[in-house]
Amino acid sequence: MAQWVPFAEGEYLVERAFLVAPDGSAVPVDETVIEVFADARGIRHLRGWGNIRNVLLVELLDDHDVIDLLLDLGQEFKYLLPAPELKAGKVFSPDVVSTLQFAPRTAWKQVAPDAFEAQVARLTILEL
Repeated sequence: MAQWVPFAEGEYLVERAFLVAPDGSAVPVDETVIEVFADARGIRHLRGWGNIRNVLLVELLDDHDVIDLLLDLGQEFKYLLPAPELKAGKVFSPDVVSTLQFAPRTAWKQVAPDAFEAQVARLTILEL
């Protein structure tokens, strides 16, 4: 993967994050953080984590094979992470919130702020 992460190494708070299905259904990911790190060759990569209601993630995955991640880091820094690798807890009680870990499979795509807000406005947020 080429150098596609424009940030220095470190941890960054994400203002808003959503797992999004192709039909616009979505699940918010709370308290999301991304970490930028460099490999031995100096290429920057990222990984991240946040809190999610597992039962809502399961509901999203029941109907869709491909889930994307929208990330709002503030100002003009808004991104779409297509079909990231997802890891989450395996307790599916409606009251359980656990940590979701994610890592990209491909480079993220920057989204213009207006387009990002329009996409968020069209989301159907899944709730219990």
